[in-house]
Amino acid sequence: MSIKNINTLGELKKSGYVSRSVKDELRANLIKQLQQKEGGFEGIIGFEDTVIPDLQTAILSRHNILLLGLRGQAKTRIARLLVNLLDEYVPYIEGSELFDDPLAPISWYGHTTVESKGDETPIGWIHRSERYTEKLATPDVTVADLIGDVDPIKAATMKLTYSDERVIHFGLIPRAHRGIFVINELPDLQARIQVSLFNILQERDIQIRGFKLRLPLDIQFVFTANPEDYTNRGSIVTPLKDRIESQILTHYPRTVEISRKITQQEALLTPEQRSTIEADGLVKDMVEQIAFEARNSEYIDKKSGVSARLTISSYENLISNAERRMIINGEKSTFVRISDFLGVIPAITGKIELVYEGELEGQGKVANILIGKAVKTLLLQFFPDPEKAKKAKTPNPYTEIINWFSDGNTLSLVDDLPLAEYKKALNAVPGLKEVVKKFHPKLSENQTLLLMEFILHGLAEFSQLNKGFLDNGFAFSDMFNSLFNLEPDDDDLDIDDRY
Repeated sequence: MSIKNINTLGELKKSGYVSRSVKDELRANLIKQLQQKEGGFEGIIGFEDTVIPDLQTAILSRHNILLLGLRGQAKTRIARLLVNLLDEYVPYIEGSELFDDPLAPISWYGHTTVESKGDETPIGWIHRSERYTEKLATPDVTVADLIGDVDPIKAATMKLTYSDERVIHFGLIPRAHRGIFVINELPDLQARIQVSLFNILQERDIQIRGFKLRLPLDIQFVFTANPEDYTNRGSIVTPLKDRIESQILTHYPRTVEISRKITQQEALLTPEQRSTIEADGLVKDMVEQIAFEARNSEYIDKKSGVSARLTISSYENLISNAERRMIINGEKSTFVRISDFLGVIPAITGKIELVYEGELEGQGKVANILIGKAVKTLLLQFFPDPEKAKKAKTPNPYTEIINWFSDGNTLSLVDDLPLAEYKKALNAVPGLKEVVKKFHPKLSENQTLLLMEFILHGLAEFSQLNKGFLDNGFAFSDMFNSLFNLEPDDDDLDIDDRY
């Protein structure tokens, strides 16, 4: 008989249905998943050999779980995906606010209904998506919010005394009975509120006010926390940590390749953006490299972390900046340029916590430093090291480029430059295209132009050229002459004024 056709307790008993706890459900379905070699945890990238095995072990052990990691490490997303390990549907007593198991009711309503109606007790079926409850811990959360309290309005309406358990208004945790309950940012919960969770985790029951009632709740608890919170905003009280059986450490992507997969999966681009804007692998890797540079930067607080949201937002801004230029110039398509990274700065500045040295530099300047370091790191993957090439006995491939600027020539690249003018400006630099063709002869025209601009930025990072900042772009000139320029540097004027 289909579960959709089982409508009473008697029919449920005849079907042979056997109740099991939430943790047993998760365990059984995980075992089935592992036996069938199914991946599970769709969309979680980079945790296949670290976090996911620990998580599976905790589920097999039927543990409550604490996911501990810095911001933007997919902790909440992992918690939400646990729902997929629940049974698709489970029965409950219709009308029960706690979704009582018909074979093992715990509430006054559930007991009374089964006693009065017996096998005729009406039952419904609840989907696994409705068995997930999530609460963000904030300092104003109360015990009543989580556990429950006496409801005087209910008592007055139903003409009940305060000694009757029907006057209880249940909080979020009892209402999560037979499901998964997640508390995000656990350290932000006041210590006295954390204490109220002790019994639930250890004895698996709750007590409200002075009632003798103790509800044996069936809940899989998942907590998330940031190590920074232990010292800055609050802490997890020691007895509570002791009652959470498994603590699992999350981490940031270990490689640029993994980080790039995450960004490409999560970035919200429109179909028009995907079809009209070409983004080369170089610019995609640059976005990721910015985050890696940020996590090692002396200007950024390492304890705070650098969220994966930085790269996602940066990539979206990068594409949108190119799209803006395309629209302004009336072009039907375009490709992302290095100069488009000016549009990435707003996505960086809002997602980094600066230390004192960083505050002195300013957010805009730190963002440009990170972009520059990303260029410097990636240049060595595409072209020879400019410093070593300068000292090598073999001809320096960059000599003609540097000499052109030494002769007093300059080049300005603004981010809204039409393609024809952009191409003309880059081709005006002798030797620039030849260097690209020498090391990468089989590229398309767009890729060649991108690498031509990339070389200029790279030479500037290796102090072979001077790069000044315009309101909407960059200006390249001779490094030696710029040392004797007594005028204030654009770098000191524009970046902090703009951001």
